Amino acid sequence: MPFTTQAMSNYLQQMGISLPPGTTAPQLKNVATVIVTAQLPPFAQPGQAIDVSVASMGNAKSLKGGTLIATPLRGADGEIYALAQGNMVVGGAGASAGGSKVQINHLSAGRIPDGAQVERSVPTPLNDGDTINLGLNASDFQTARKVANAINTKIGPGIATALDGRTVQVRAPQSPGSRVNFIAELEELTLPDSTPAAKVVINARTGSIVLNQAVTLGPCAIAHGNLSITISSTPVISQPNPLSQGQTVVAEKTDISLKQEGSKVMQLPASPQLADVVRALNTLGATPQDLLAILQAIKAAGALNAELEVI
Repeated sequence: MPFTTQAMSNYLQQMGISLPPGTTAPQLKNVATVIVTAQLPPFAQPGQAIDVSVASMGNAKSLKGGTLIATPLRGADGEIYALAQGNMVVGGAGASAGGSKVQINHLSAGRIPDGAQVERSVPTPLNDGDTINLGLNASDFQTARKVANAINTKIGPGIATALDGRTVQVRAPQSPGSRVNFIAELEELTLPDSTPAAKVVINARTGSIVLNQAVTLGPCAIAHGNLSITISSTPVISQPNPLSQGQTVVAEKTDISLKQEGSKVMQLPASPQLADVVRALNTLGATPQDLLAILQAIKAAGALNAELEVI
């Protein structure tokens, strides 16, 4: 790649090695241009080591056994927050010979454990103001109410207030030490189990469908048929007559067939439990790809009591 040779030339100049004028950039086969990313954890301080992910952004076939040279990691504001370097760990393996190739997992991406050193900390507003906001992992008004009630029962009335389905505001001590102890006590609180909102998660790329225990199904009738198209190509050799000075021509004969399977109208009973929903869907005998369309149609008809989420 052009930018690989340019980056290598710039690196050599920074190391004090200047190429003679008119010399073309070195074409190195064991150098790759990569993208280096890392996630800065909360409360990270200068000198702390963090993991680094490395992925090829060019035509490199493998990064196995590679070493990352010193690379500054910049944030969205353009400031340098960490410096990464070290030997890569690639989990894939592969071999090729005589036109054959075998590969397990990916060879063009890897990680460097503790491969970056934090150079700049991010200011945190933990000790600012009279209150702290607790953010729930998932938006749920029931859970937010239970968190506020548990804090008020443990510490005192009026300490916590649920602002919405995801945020709980808590009045905290002013001093940093007391505030840390206060947050540690909040982490030790236990909450009663909450029933999650009914949701069906559909992965359109892989055909995976996941239903939680709150999904219920109302009575409905379903008719679903499959349409299959088969295209086959058969080579046909046209041989000329003897002494005709013709040429042998290879042509292709294409056959296209269309088949639509008949479908029956099936009635699904009301299913108040997850096991009943699974049993009702299994009676359809549909593939996961067909269930994607069936579940969306059931939801549109109002018989699926759940939220559909396509990822």
